Amino acid sequence: MSSTNPPTVSVVVIAYNDAGLVGEAVGSALAQGPVVAEVIAVNDASSDGTARVLDELAALHPRLKVVHRTENSGGCGTPRNDGIAAATSPYVLFLDSDDVLPPGAADALVRAAEEHGAPVTVGACVRRELPQHYDVPWAPGLYTGGDVIERPADRPELVRDTLCVNKLYERSFLDKHSIRFPDGRFIYEDFVFTARVLAAAPRVAVIDDLVYVWHVRRAAAQVSISLDRKDVGNWRARIEAHRTASRTLAAASPELGRACQVKFLEYDLRMYLRELGKDPEYQAAWWTLTREYLDTFDEAAVEAAGPHARWAVRVLRATATPPADVERLTRFAAEPPRLLPPYATRADGAPVWSEELPVELDGLRELPTAALPVTMDAEPAGKAAVRLRLHDLYGRLAAAGPQTVQLRFLPRAGGDPVLAKPEPLTPDEDGGWSVELPFRLADLAATGRRMGQRRLQAWHVEAVVECADGSSLLTSLRPRGGLLRRRALPSSRYGVLLTQPYRTGSGSLALRLAPGAAGALYLVRNRIGRARAGSALR
Repeated sequence: MSSTNPPTVSVVVIAYNDAGLVGEAVGSALAQGPVVAEVIAVNDASSDGTARVLDELAALHPRLKVVHRTENSGGCGTPRNDGIAAATSPYVLFLDSDDVLPPGAADALVRAAEEHGAPVTVGACVRRELPQHYDVPWAPGLYTGGDVIERPADRPELVRDTLCVNKLYERSFLDKHSIRFPDGRFIYEDFVFTARVLAAAPRVAVIDDLVYVWHVRRAAAQVSISLDRKDVGNWRARIEAHRTASRTLAAASPELGRACQVKFLEYDLRMYLRELGKDPEYQAAWWTLTREYLDTFDEAAVEAAGPHARWAVRVLRATATPPADVERLTRFAAEPPRLLPPYATRADGAPVWSEELPVELDGLRELPTAALPVTMDAEPAGKAAVRLRLHDLYGRLAAAGPQTVQLRFLPRAGGDPVLAKPEPLTPDEDGGWSVELPFRLADLAATGRRMGQRRLQAWHVEAVVECADGSSLLTSLRPRGGLLRRRALPSSRYGVLLTQPYRTGSGSLALRLAPGAAGALYLVRNRIGRARAGSALR
């Protein structure tokens, strides 16, 4: 491709046992054009064919330089530091061996860096779920294209973007402030590197262009560090990385230090809470570790966090061990959040978490309807119908006046949601609202096939509630009463439609549909394959 900039970028690619993918990563860096003066691939003592792949590529491409480490570092920081040390260009970009740079990324970043004299330039990044090729924007709404941020302290929310790979760095800036990654087996090294960058107070330029594609392979035999959260060690590593980052930022700017703690409460804590699982040993270890870390937090940071995060912190602090309703806390940490009944109050009428843990839910009365952590149940009502029941939440929904509900089916493979017809809600004798409506799964399967999902389809199910006062809310559904039973439905269109409602990790309703005999066979084989893979990993 053509480039409008002179050769000014060194792309540092780190690789460990990634022979099958590193070629694509290196190729995407070389394809940036002449603006990339060199691609430095650091092989972290791989034991597979990674070294051979890189050496063969280097023989074909003079711009590719390969650094072979003789000992594995145990992390991503040391090989990136080796790449910085080997770089000779004015600017540095980082790339992981299983990701890619989209065409034109380096050119767009350099253009903005030169125009604004910015030591750091940031662009858009997406997490691409594979094999579906479903893109999820990273840190949506955090940046505005064309912005030039004179000091990170002027925009404390920048601490929410902990990635190093969606940014172009001026190498002299990194050297001047001795900014490097933590060495050795240090997980979440991006947290610390990014904190060191922001603490050095660079001017930051922002562009709209997509500059990084982060590949997410959840079915891989060896998942990435960020997805490998099966034991409490991962959480401990994340806490230590965050602790280091928080101290670094607080020493440079109280505003950045506080924003870093708020980010932990609103993002990291809630993400791990909703994945807490049901293993009592893990829960107990996680609970103790988290409480110890929260004890070090500035109380002003807790007060500055959003109400959902604030309530979760107070529940954690209220008991030394996981409470009996710990699963209720995991559902509350989901997205969208759901606070499951029952709903307790103090003697003065103030809403509290539960009778056993009377933690006040302060600010609940002031929350807009859209931010209420409501719960809607779904249970079977015959073979082709479902009954929905919306629970009131301390009288807040009654004040808004729920009128209609509309189901939204979101394809997990990506694409626009499929909307059902809005249906009227009726007040029931328990103080909530309910409706019985048809579950037209054959029509949904037909829509999925038109969208390219020929065999196995997967859908998230959500509900939009419209209220009499003009407000609305979006929530997921809690499956109840045998709704999760698999059914083979006769279909005039497909002969048979195999339906498999299931509960997601956050406890929400989702659907798998397999239209026709071929689809049903594919679903069965898929399940057997996943079971065998799980057995092999164990």
